[in-house]
Amino acid sequence: MGDDLGDEWWKQESNSDASGTEEEKQPAEKTNIKPEKRKKTTEKAIKAKKKKKNEQERVIPQRKETADEQSAKPKRKRKKKKKTITDVLATSEPKPGCPADLQDLVKQYFSDKRSVIELEELKLQDSCFLSSNDLTHTLSSYLKQICPKWAKIQKQQTETSSVVILIICSSALRVIELIKQMTAFKGEAKVVKLFAKHIKIEEQVKLLQKGTTHIGVGTPGRIGALIDNEGLNLQALRYVVLDWNWRDQKLRRMVDIPEIKLDFMKLLERGILTACKEDKVKIGLF
Repeated sequence: MGDDLGDEWWKQESNSDASGTEEEKQPAEKTNIKPEKRKKTTEKAIKAKKKKKNEQERVIPQRKETADEQSAKPKRKRKKKKKTITDVLATSEPKPGCPADLQDLVKQYFSDKRSVIELEELKLQDSCFLSSNDLTHTLSSYLKQICPKWAKIQKQQTETSSVVILIICSSALRVIELIKQMTAFKGEAKVVKLFAKHIKIEEQVKLLQKGTTHIGVGTPGRIGALIDNEGLNLQALRYVVLDWNWRDQKLRRMVDIPEIKLDFMKLLERGILTACKEDKVKIGLF
Protein backbone atom coordinates (compact mmCIF):
# COMPACT_ATOMS: atom_id res chain seq x y z
CA MET A 1 0.00 0.00 0.00
CA GLY A 2 2.86 2.23 0.73
CA ASP A 3 4.20 1.49 -2.71
CA ASP A 4 0.90 2.53 -4.33
CA LEU A 5 1.12 6.07 -2.83
CA GLY A 6 4.34 6.61 -4.57
CA ASP A 7 6.65 9.54 -4.31
CA GLU A 8 3.82 12.02 -4.13
CA TRP A 9 2.74 10.86 -0.70
CA TRP A 10 6.14 11.49 0.71
CA LYS A 11 6.25 14.96 -0.75
CA GLN A 12 2.84 15.79 0.64
CA GLU A 13 3.88 14.76 4.11
CA SER A 14 7.07 16.69 3.90
CA ASN A 15 5.15 19.75 2.66
CA SER A 16 2.56 19.40 5.43
CA ASP A 17 5.33 19.17 8.01
CA ALA A 18 7.03 22.20 6.58
CA SER A 19 3.81 24.22 6.52
CA GLY A 20 3.10 23.14 10.07
CA THR A 21 6.44 24.40 11.23
CA GLU A 22 5.89 27.72 9.44
CA GLU A 23 2.48 28.10 11.10
CA GLU A 24 4.06 27.41 14.45
CA LYS A 25 6.73 29.97 13.78
CA GLN A 26 4.27 32.73 12.91
CA PRO A 27 2.50 32.80 16.31
CA ALA A 28 5.85 32.89 18.03
CA GLU A 29 6.85 35.91 15.99
CA LYS A 30 3.52 37.59 16.81
CA THR A 31 3.99 36.95 20.52
CA ASN A 32 7.42 38.58 20.32
CA ILE A 33 5.87 41.78 18.91
CA LYS A 34 3.09 42.12 21.54
CA PRO A 35 5.28 43.10 24.62
CA GLU A 36 6.87 46.00 22.67
CA LYS A 37 3.44 47.38 21.79
CA ARG A 38 2.28 47.09 25.40
CA LYS A 39 5.37 48.87 26.59
CA LYS A 40 4.75 51.76 24.22
CA THR A 41 1.12 52.01 25.28
CA THR A 42 2.00 52.06 29.01
CA GLU A 43 4.57 54.84 28.48
CA LYS A 44 1.99 56.88 26.60
CA ALA A 45 -0.52 56.30 29.40
CA ILE A 46 1.98 57.42 32.06
CA LYS A 47 2.86 60.55 30.09
CA ALA A 48 -0.82 61.35 29.64
CA LYS A 49 -1.47 60.93 33.36
CA LYS A 50 1.47 63.19 34.26
CA LYS A 51 0.32 65.84 31.81
CA LYS A 52 -3.20 65.73 33.27
CA LYS A 53 -1.84 65.93 36.82
CA ASN A 54 0.36 68.94 35.95
CA GLU A 55 -2.60 70.71 34.41
CA GLN A 56 -4.65 70.11 37.55
CA GLU A 57 -1.85 71.41 39.79
CA ARG A 58 -1.53 74.64 37.89
CA VAL A 59 -2.53 77.63 40.04
CA ILE A 60 -5.72 79.25 38.90
CA PRO A 61 -5.12 83.00 38.52
CA GLN A 62 -6.90 84.93 41.24
CA ARG A 63 -9.44 87.50 40.36
CA LYS A 64 -8.24 91.05 40.87
CA GLU A 65 -10.03 92.95 43.60
CA THR A 66 -11.92 96.04 42.62
CA ALA A 67 -11.16 99.45 44.14
CA ASP A 68 -14.37 99.26 46.22
CA GLU A 69 -13.39 95.86 47.64
CA GLN A 70 -9.93 97.11 48.53
CA SER A 71 -11.29 100.20 50.25
CA ALA A 72 -13.81 98.08 52.21
CA LYS A 73 -10.96 96.07 53.79
CA PRO A 74 -9.76 97.34 57.19
CA LYS A 75 -6.39 99.06 56.83
CA ARG A 76 -3.54 98.00 59.09
CA LYS A 77 -2.27 100.74 61.33
CA ARG A 78 1.39 101.47 60.85
CA LYS A 79 3.34 101.87 64.05
CA LYS A 80 4.83 105.32 64.29
CA LYS A 81 8.56 105.23 64.83
CA LYS A 82 9.50 107.01 68.02
CA LYS A 83 11.73 110.00 67.44
CA THR A 84 15.09 109.74 69.16
CA ILE A 85 17.01 112.66 70.65
CA THR A 86 19.34 112.47 67.64
CA ASP A 87 16.40 112.80 65.20
CA VAL A 88 14.99 115.83 67.01
CA LEU A 89 18.29 117.65 67.36
CA ALA A 90 19.42 116.89 63.81
CA THR A 91 16.59 119.11 62.54
CA SER A 92 16.93 121.88 65.11
CA GLU A 93 19.64 124.19 66.36
CA PRO A 94 21.02 123.37 69.83
CA LYS A 95 19.98 125.82 72.52
CA PRO A 96 22.24 126.75 75.44
CA GLY A 97 21.21 125.35 78.80
CA CYS A 98 19.78 127.57 81.53
CA PRO A 99 18.95 127.17 85.26
CA ALA A 100 15.32 126.36 84.42
CA ASP A 101 16.48 123.25 82.51
CA LEU A 102 18.20 121.87 85.60
CA GLN A 103 15.23 122.78 87.80
CA ASP A 104 12.87 120.90 85.47
CA LEU A 105 15.17 117.87 85.40
CA VAL A 106 15.33 117.72 89.22
CA LYS A 107 11.55 118.11 89.52
CA GLN A 108 10.88 115.41 86.92
CA TYR A 109 13.32 112.94 88.49
CA PHE A 110 12.07 113.35 92.07
CA SER A 111 8.35 113.73 91.25
CA ASP A 112 7.57 110.08 92.14
CA LYS A 113 10.13 109.88 94.96
CA ARG A 114 9.25 112.95 97.04
CA SER A 115 6.11 114.52 98.43
CA VAL A 116 4.87 117.90 97.18
CA ILE A 117 6.43 119.66 100.18
CA GLU A 118 9.78 117.89 99.69
CA LEU A 119 9.78 118.78 95.99
CA GLU A 120 9.30 122.41 96.91
CA GLU A 121 12.30 122.18 99.25
CA LEU A 122 14.47 120.85 96.42
CA LYS A 123 13.78 123.92 94.30
CA LEU A 124 16.85 126.13 94.04
CA GLN A 125 16.76 129.90 94.14
CA ASP A 126 18.13 131.96 91.25
CA SER A 127 20.99 133.06 93.54
CA CYS A 128 22.23 129.44 93.56
CA PHE A 129 23.21 129.68 89.87
CA LEU A 130 26.11 131.26 88.03
CA SER A 131 25.74 132.76 84.56
CA SER A 132 25.33 130.05 81.92
CA ASN A 133 27.46 129.54 78.82
CA ASP A 134 25.79 131.05 75.76
CA LEU A 135 27.78 128.70 73.45
CA THR A 136 30.37 131.41 72.71
CA HIS A 137 32.80 130.55 75.52
CA THR A 138 35.70 128.16 75.77
CA LEU A 139 36.08 126.48 79.16
CA SER A 140 38.90 128.84 80.18
CA SER A 141 36.96 131.98 79.24
CA TYR A 142 33.85 130.67 81.00
CA LEU A 143 35.77 129.87 84.22
CA LYS A 144 37.34 133.36 84.13
CA GLN A 145 33.86 134.86 83.86
CA ILE A 146 32.33 132.97 86.79
CA CYS A 147 35.45 133.07 88.95
CA PRO A 148 37.33 136.36 88.27
CA LYS A 149 39.35 136.19 91.52
CA TRP A 150 40.73 132.71 90.90
CA ALA A 151 44.36 133.54 91.69
CA LYS A 152 43.40 134.68 95.20
CA ILE A 153 40.93 131.81 95.79
CA GLN A 154 43.39 129.06 94.85
CA LYS A 155 45.94 130.40 97.36
CA GLN A 156 43.33 130.16 100.12
CA GLN A 157 42.74 126.45 99.48
CA THR A 158 44.22 124.37 102.32
CA GLU A 159 41.77 121.46 102.59
CA THR A 160 42.87 117.95 101.63
CA SER A 161 40.45 115.46 99.99
CA SER A 162 38.48 118.40 98.60
CA VAL A 163 38.41 120.74 95.60
CA VAL A 164 37.32 124.34 95.02
CA ILE A 165 35.90 123.78 91.51
CA LEU A 166 34.20 120.51 90.54
CA ILE A 167 33.55 120.02 86.82
CA ILE A 168 31.12 117.20 85.99
CA CYS A 169 31.06 115.64 82.51
CA SER A 170 29.99 112.42 80.79
CA SER A 171 33.12 110.36 80.03
CA ALA A 172 36.85 109.86 80.65
CA LEU A 173 37.70 111.16 77.17
CA ARG A 174 35.69 114.30 77.82
CA VAL A 175 37.52 114.77 81.16
CA ILE A 176 40.90 114.78 79.39
CA GLU A 177 39.60 117.15 76.72
CA LEU A 178 38.29 119.64 79.31
CA ILE A 179 41.56 119.58 81.29
CA LYS A 180 43.41 120.55 78.11
CA GLN A 181 40.93 123.40 77.50
CA MET A 182 41.50 125.04 80.91
CA THR A 183 45.25 125.60 80.53
CA ALA A 184 44.79 129.35 80.13
CA PHE A 185 42.73 129.52 83.34
CA LYS A 186 44.20 127.14 85.92
CA GLY A 187 47.64 128.73 86.33
CA GLU A 188 49.51 126.88 89.09
CA ALA A 189 46.40 125.11 90.38
CA LYS A 190 46.50 121.34 90.81
CA VAL A 191 43.94 119.47 88.70
CA VAL A 192 42.85 115.88 89.39
CA LYS A 193 41.08 113.43 87.03
CA LEU A 194 38.11 111.73 88.67
CA PHE A 195 36.95 108.92 86.40
CA ALA A 196 36.94 105.12 86.61
CA LYS A 197 38.73 104.19 83.38
CA HIS A 198 42.22 102.71 84.11
CA ILE A 199 42.31 104.38 87.57
CA LYS A 200 41.46 102.50 90.76
CA ILE A 201 39.40 104.34 93.34
CA GLU A 202 42.03 103.62 96.05
CA GLU A 203 44.66 105.46 93.99
CA GLN A 204 42.42 108.50 93.65
CA VAL A 205 41.67 108.52 97.41
CA LYS A 206 45.43 108.53 98.18
CA LEU A 207 46.05 111.26 95.62
CA LEU A 208 43.34 113.50 97.14
CA GLN A 209 44.65 112.90 100.69
CA LYS A 210 48.25 113.59 99.70
CA GLY A 211 47.92 117.36 99.35
CA THR A 212 45.68 120.22 98.37
CA THR A 213 43.80 119.92 95.08
CA HIS A 214 42.11 122.89 93.44
CA ILE A 215 40.09 121.55 90.51
CA GLY A 216 38.47 118.16 90.06
CA VAL A 217 37.17 117.02 86.65
CA GLY A 218 35.26 113.76 86.50
CA THR A 219 32.21 111.65 85.80
CA PRO A 220 29.16 111.52 88.12
CA GLY A 221 29.61 107.81 88.89
CA ARG A 222 33.21 108.05 90.12
CA ILE A 223 32.70 111.36 91.97
CA GLY A 224 29.73 109.83 93.81
CA ALA A 225 31.76 106.72 94.68
CA LEU A 226 34.60 108.87 96.08
CA ILE A 227 32.15 110.79 98.29
CA ASP A 228 30.66 107.50 99.55
CA ASN A 229 34.17 106.17 100.35
CA GLU A 230 35.10 109.44 102.11
CA GLY A 231 37.84 110.01 99.58
CA LEU A 232 36.28 113.33 98.53
CA ASN A 233 34.39 115.85 100.65
CA LEU A 234 32.60 119.13 99.92
CA GLN A 235 34.34 121.27 102.57
CA ALA A 236 36.28 123.50 100.16
CA LEU A 237 33.81 123.25 97.27
CA ARG A 238 32.53 126.59 95.97
CA TYR A 239 31.73 126.04 92.27
CA VAL A 240 30.07 123.13 90.48
CA VAL A 241 30.32 123.37 86.68
CA LEU A 242 28.13 121.06 84.62
CA ASP A 243 29.27 120.18 81.10
CA TRP A 244 25.66 120.74 80.06
CA ASN A 245 25.76 121.83 76.42
CA TRP A 246 28.32 119.37 75.05
CA ARG A 247 26.90 116.56 72.88
CA ASP A 248 28.38 113.24 71.80
CA GLN A 249 28.31 111.68 68.30
CA LYS A 250 24.62 110.85 68.75
CA LEU A 251 23.91 114.47 69.77
CA ARG A 252 23.16 113.44 73.36
CA ARG A 253 23.96 115.65 76.33
CA MET A 254 25.25 114.22 79.60
CA VAL A 255 21.72 114.21 81.04
CA ASP A 256 20.28 112.49 77.96
CA ILE A 257 22.22 109.26 78.63
CA PRO A 258 20.12 107.23 81.13
CA GLU A 259 22.93 105.66 83.22
CA ILE A 260 24.88 108.94 83.46
CA LYS A 261 21.71 110.88 84.25
CA LEU A 262 20.97 108.45 87.12
CA ASP A 263 24.50 108.84 88.57
CA PHE A 264 24.24 112.62 88.19
CA MET A 265 20.94 112.87 90.08
CA LYS A 266 22.32 110.65 92.87
CA LEU A 267 25.38 112.91 93.06
CA LEU A 268 23.18 115.98 93.52
CA GLU A 269 21.45 114.17 96.40
CA ARG A 270 24.79 113.45 98.12
CA GLY A 271 25.08 117.03 99.38
CA ILE A 272 25.41 119.35 96.39
CA LEU A 273 21.76 120.47 96.44
CA THR A 274 21.93 121.00 100.22
CA ALA A 275 25.17 123.03 99.90
CA CYS A 276 23.52 125.15 97.20
CA LYS A 277 20.51 125.88 99.41
CA GLU A 278 22.89 126.86 102.23
CA ASP A 279 24.57 129.29 99.78
CA LYS A 280 27.93 127.52 100.07
CA VAL A 281 28.04 126.25 96.48
CA LYS A 282 26.93 127.77 93.18
CA ILE A 283 26.14 125.89 89.97
CA GLY A 284 27.11 126.90 86.45
CA LEU A 285 25.98 125.34 83.16
CA PHE A 286 28.81 125.30 80.63
